[in-house]
Amino acid sequence: MEQRVSLITLGVADLERAGAYFAALGWHKAQESQPGIVFYQLRAQVLGLFPLAELAKDQGREGAELGFGATTLAHNLNSPEEVDTAFAEALAAGATSLKAPEKVFWGGYSSYVADPDGHVWEFAHNPFFPLAGDGSLTLPSCAG
Repeated sequence: MEQRVSLITLGVADLERAGAYFAALGWHKAQESQPGIVFYQLRAQVLGLFPLAELAKDQGREGAELGFGATTLAHNLNSPEEVDTAFAEALAAGATSLKAPEKVFWGGYSSYVADPDGHVWEFAHNPFFPLAGDGSLTLPSCAG
């Protein structure tokens, strides 16, 4: 199977609140969004927001309580200063601080927030994984 993730869907308790959070971050929903689901075009993927109960039903687990926190979505940035800015913007938009930006044991700089639905996001600068001009990340060992 080809190594690829095309669409990441986050279950949300309140679609309007979740959309307002991403709008406060400056994200623009895609025209393909429709009542009951919101899409955001990322670099090489799509992020979807879908009500929790509907997501469980779509997964064939109607009535299941879906959990949070076991997965981290990372937003890598070009510098510690950009990490500080992204962290502050997320808090201003309604995120909760989990770990303030700091130097970390692996030689980078990172922070964590939980969005209004409890999804964990990391803002990080990794000096060992330089970003391309478009912000995309390719592991050094996989670069052409």
